[in-house]
Amino acid sequence: MQDFKSLSLAEIEQIVEDFGEKKYRAKQLYLWARKGIESYDEMTNIPADLRAHFANSYKIVTIYLQKKLESKQDFVVKYLCRLYDDETVECVLMKYKHGYSLCVSTQVGCKMGCKFCVSSESGFVRNLTASEIEGQIHMAEKDAGIKISNVVFMGIGEPLDNFENTIRAVELIQDPHGLNISPRKISISTCGLIDKIYDLIDLQLKFTLSISLHAADDETRQKIMPVANRWRVDELLKACYDYQEATQRRISYEYTLIEGVNTSNECAVNLARKLKNHRGHVNLIRVNKGRENIERPSGDVALRFRDILMKHGITTTIRRTLGDDIDAACGQLRKSNSR
Repeated sequence: MQDFKSLSLAEIEQIVEDFGEKKYRAKQLYLWARKGIESYDEMTNIPADLRAHFANSYKIVTIYLQKKLESKQDFVVKYLCRLYDDETVECVLMKYKHGYSLCVSTQVGCKMGCKFCVSSESGFVRNLTASEIEGQIHMAEKDAGIKISNVVFMGIGEPLDNFENTIRAVELIQDPHGLNISPRKISISTCGLIDKIYDLIDLQLKFTLSISLHAADDETRQKIMPVANRWRVDELLKACYDYQEATQRRISYEYTLIEGVNTSNECAVNLARKLKNHRGHVNLIRVNKGRENIERPSGDVALRFRDILMKHGITTTIRRTLGDDIDAACGQLRKSNSR
């Protein structure tokens, strides 16, 4: 059965028309979907026969809160979300001066196998539906009693490997009839699926694209990111340049600093050279604990690396670590919270 809450308004209109009901019923059904309902019984203004028709063909998928951990260092809450088939994913709520951000997952597990990230340790299970991605926001807002202002697709999974559901989730999240979150407050991270980046160019969406780069040369990147065996760094940066030219949107380049792997002065200079003609900025992240044989560099190493990039004209920030006391920081999310 298809997922009812992932249907677009146009799709619901077609179903309603085929059923022989009046068109305005489709808008009513769609608005119920955007409220994050858990049952067709909640649709009090929809005729019983129409509800039954949808119930026979379209399941209502719901995100359930199974467990949450709250950081003692910052306002960070990590949620373990149970899905309809009893699979689980994690998402993270963070409070900033500008409002609340939620880091959402797009897959149960991950195929990418990046050496510094624990998300793929247990393997890949399945893609999340669009409404399961959207549903993480509804769940967090309901639990915390707040309104989410920013959404980052940087949790478990590679968003562009679940392309159709990710794009549909973005469309649902920004819909004025639903969560109404501006696309400019939505960020999607990718390890560099070049063909999908060009698909994004065709769609001309306005969200922020973040590239998990982590190395500026192929040899180093291949050691830590299997995807680099398929696409070279120069190919990826060419796609990024084309994306920026076509969309006029700046790209954020994520660079996880791993001691003894990609933290040398030479690495910094090479990165600056590769990004010279790009309008994006670099986010430096000191690798968080999780995988064995991965060492976190000192703050001084991060400052040195940043200063080299800045000297070469590359806008650079060092991302503040949030939620590492509850394993909620970058690279620490898993598809089960068993620790």
